[in-house]
Amino acid sequence: MARIAILTVSDGVSRGTRVDEGGALIEERCREEGHEVAARAALPDDREAVAVQLAAWCDAGVADVVLTTGGTGLTPRDLTPEATRDIAERDVPGIPLAIAQEGLKKTSYAILSRGLAVTRGKTLIVNLPGSPKGVADGLGVLFPLMPHIAELLAGPVEHDG
Repeated sequence: MARIAILTVSDGVSRGTRVDEGGALIEERCREEGHEVAARAALPDDREAVAVQLAAWCDAGVADVVLTTGGTGLTPRDLTPEATRDIAERDVPGIPLAIAQEGLKKTSYAILSRGLAVTRGKTLIVNLPGSPKGVADGLGVLFPLMPHIAELLAGPVEHDG
């Protein structure tokens, strides 16, 4: 299974004034699915700090997949996608599209999330919304793909056809 790092991006969670529901849900679901939670942290909505943390985990090979939660909305402090873009090497545009499509089955607000999916080195980074419902939708899309994602990022793979 995959090694997963979880980064919650929230001023309130990082200050301890808000419960980290999104990060907790990711960790719980990862363990249920048999994935290793390799790291978990919470940072304020600070573009540079988020970019530094993401790059550090990727460059050190801490995880196969880094899942962020929070900071993907439209408020001026929501800068997780920008921080992710700052350190990205390649885009994986189908993942946010599939997550938005899944979320749209439940709420029209899902289209407002600006989350990205990118790679840096051998790590996939996926920005999930901060809401537990948005996190659940994202995990529902990602978990069936996780074994293949880890295999693809690990190195050369023979493809059928």
